[in-house]
Amino acid sequence: MKPIMKTVAIIGAGNSGLAMAAHLAIEGNLVHLWNRRSPTITPLLESPFIKVDGVINGDAKLKLVSSDMQEVVEGASIVLVTTPANAHAEIARVLAPYATAEMLIVLNPGRTFGALEFSAKLKEYGCVSNPLVIETQTIIYTCRKIHANQVSIMAFKHDVFYSAIDHKLNHKIMERFPECLRPFFIPAPSMIETSIGNVGMILHCAPVLLNSGWIESPYTQFKYYYEGITPSVARFLEKLDRERLEVASLLGHPVESTAAWMRRSYEVEGKNLYACIQNNLAYQTIDAPTTLQHRYILEDVSCGLVPLEAVGRSLGLPMQMCGLIIDLANAMLEMDFRKSGRAIDIRSIQGEI
Repeated sequence: MKPIMKTVAIIGAGNSGLAMAAHLAIEGNLVHLWNRRSPTITPLLESPFIKVDGVINGDAKLKLVSSDMQEVVEGASIVLVTTPANAHAEIARVLAPYATAEMLIVLNPGRTFGALEFSAKLKEYGCVSNPLVIETQTIIYTCRKIHANQVSIMAFKHDVFYSAIDHKLNHKIMERFPECLRPFFIPAPSMIETSIGNVGMILHCAPVLLNSGWIESPYTQFKYYYEGITPSVARFLEKLDRERLEVASLLGHPVESTAAWMRRSYEVEGKNLYACIQNNLAYQTIDAPTTLQHRYILEDVSCGLVPLEAVGRSLGLPMQMCGLIIDLANAMLEMDFRKSGRAIDIRSIQGEI
């Protein structure tokens, strides 16, 4: 039986946006791609094809490329938001006038409690239609954008959790996904598994800050995971990870460690986090950022560690490792991530789980 093709809107033309657009288009779906800044998508405006290589190869034809949100979401039954999480509030503002009750909005990923924030922002900006907003634990691709119209997909991740705010809806959502995405997602028992299960804040923030000298040096380039996460860095990440696991446990929804997540998602083996990273072939070619002004800090501190720390401290935990990295990010980037980051009220979480 031939798969049912869908009209899908993809918000954001970065790494994961291009990967998802290419994947869905090659599978025959009608893909609308939005990006706020037209210069970013100029090559795609001139010729709506994405060249993709890796686990998928080919030239993916998009139906529509535009910086007009209304044009992009019109007729789309599912809106896949692939921007960094620190842009979610602004995306909600632009999307609010055009969101419909029938629309499924998927935050890829939500990071920590993204669905709560996005739903609240839609209402704040005047949306009365109450679309269903869900969040994923991470993106399903290990990918890198090569050019504005070219992306490399190194691997698919397996069994990526997704959840609505109301977890009772989760099992009904799968049938609304394009068929080619369904093999990679599984419904989570609750939003805790997607939000506190966010491993990006473990793998991204501390390694960047602890390698800042090499990252900012104009004379060096190194592989982010393979060379940047040394045994000592990995041991620190495991300490940070234990704080995350303790938060989830106190919320009544234990989550897996980052090492266990990697074994499951990438089917790798390793007795600890360092071994899992070294055995992950999908990480071999991933270069380190060349600046601290990168989503690994700007997104993952503000929308990952900050809400994690706030929830943990509300539960009576010291959150020492988490606080250490937030303090270091504040000092080195001369920003106040606690002030600008995602504010989460523990009562709103407990009311939903």
